[in-house]
Amino acid sequence: MRATLGVKTVAGVDEVGRGAWAGPVTVCAAVTGLRRPPEGLTDSKLIAPNRRTRLAAVLTGWVTSYALGQASPEEIDGLGMTAALRLAALRALDGLPEPPEAVILDGKHNYLGGGGPWQVRTVIKGDVSCVSVAAASVIAKVRRDGQMAEVGADYAPFAFGDNAGYPSPVHRSALEELGPTPLHRMSWSYLDSMPRWQHLKKVRNPDDSGEQLGFDF
Repeated sequence: MRATLGVKTVAGVDEVGRGAWAGPVTVCAAVTGLRRPPEGLTDSKLIAPNRRTRLAAVLTGWVTSYALGQASPEEIDGLGMTAALRLAALRALDGLPEPPEAVILDGKHNYLGGGGPWQVRTVIKGDVSCVSVAAASVIAKVRRDGQMAEVGADYAPFAFGDNAGYPSPVHRSALEELGPTPLHRMSWSYLDSMPRWQHLKKVRNPDDSGEQLGFDF
């Protein structure tokens, strides 16, 4: 990859939670060495949940370093998703023992922008083709899913332990009946289809197009 030539430290960065209706967006930055990766390492969404949890436990000891950053539902509503992703990614990168010389972002959009002390390379399907991005993908997914399951105990009808805040029939049904919880993103367009709660919707950043609706759990 041209952007990483001549550099010694490369961090793979991936996010989870972008398309959820509830909960934070979570970003992991992972730095790996040249060791052989754990067997089965790939995009976290392609790994069965139980196996993914076991793999994450291996990865946290296998990577050279890693750190996580989050942006809260309130920050997502106030900033828009693109800026919230950048905030979460910077928090993750700032959490590394030392700043990387280069960053590989999964996807085609450079939500980090310019001005950082690193080169940035975007790679479509990077969580499949790049070991450090795949490691970040798995660690972020397991951490956020666990967090949503833990806080979801207080909101049992929403089944956050199963859907992690993403759209699902159970989640939608609970929303329509009970309304949004403090974990929900109140600028999201799901409220447009729920007349009973539509008045609660917040105006979001008009320059942001980062919301992704869909099933991704």
